[in-house]
Amino acid sequence: MTGDGNSPFDLFKKFYSTCLLIFCTVFLMGLMFSGQTKLAADVHPALAFIVFWALIIWLNMVEGGQGSLVGLAPVNFDLYKESHPTTYKSTGTCHRGDNLDRYLMGRQFMVIFIAFVINLSGAPLPGSKLWGFPQIVMDIFLGSGLAMILMTAQMGQLNSQVNASHCMLDYINNYFAVFTFWVAMSVEFSGLMHSSYLIAIIVGLLAGKPIESNEPPKTGGVLIFFWFRVLVSLAVLGFALSVTLEALFNKQTTIWEGLPPAVGVILFFVLMSCVGLLEGMQIAFFAVAKLTKGERGKAKFAMMTCDLLFRGKAH
Repeated sequence: MTGDGNSPFDLFKKFYSTCLLIFCTVFLMGLMFSGQTKLAADVHPALAFIVFWALIIWLNMVEGGQGSLVGLAPVNFDLYKESHPTTYKSTGTCHRGDNLDRYLMGRQFMVIFIAFVINLSGAPLPGSKLWGFPQIVMDIFLGSGLAMILMTAQMGQLNSQVNASHCMLDYINNYFAVFTFWVAMSVEFSGLMHSSYLIAIIVGLLAGKPIESNEPPKTGGVLIFFWFRVLVSLAVLGFALSVTLEALFNKQTTIWEGLPPAVGVILFFVLMSCVGLLEGMQIAFFAVAKLTKGERGKAKFAMMTCDLLFRGKAH
């Protein structure tokens, strides 16, 4: 296998992946226009179609914007603020104080929310049939969610992340990226996810490495407003968690039939932990992309990971 991704095996993978993506796209559009998705059935197929593609496009900017903003954090503004002025409109704010953390907080909520609405627009209703496909095909692509996963991941996430990792300045040098950045900042400002800050503070204290801020300590009204949002967020989180656990124990979720409730709860927390790990790794990888090898520190496993990640041409 060659390092440039053009070996026969790599070309075969690209070919069958493209064929699968085309099949899933046609498949889901067929379901949509036959009124067999939730939004198409409840409102109209045309609305489901518009919402689906509009959010796929926006998801591209949300995902690619993250890679650009995180990767450009160590780069001096003066190197690009004249050649890429619109990029600077985002990074000039994002890379001051703790705004990058605020952006990432809001952006994560946006990803989950957008993916949820995409699912409403394109995911099939129970018992959906299309074009006489055998039941095994329906089960593989619809019952397992494979069609939606392939479409959302390949069209809305992966391509933008790869492109942004190589073209960080150009990817966000537009007002669509600026708009997306400020939406993420507004979501964070709402305080819905401020409980995450409390969790980060507790984990930092337990690890003996308190969270270091790039801003002066909060005082007065700013401090009160911060902790008020933390309390509101904790209340929302507690309610959401209790409702989810109640549904799991009462077998009122879409988890596989026949699975004991206790196993469902364990799987829920294991998969949540995996998602957290993957999201954190992704941000860390983008953050070190523009650092030299000497700037990446000396932690054993971090260095082993970087050696794998940036091997060859960093493909």
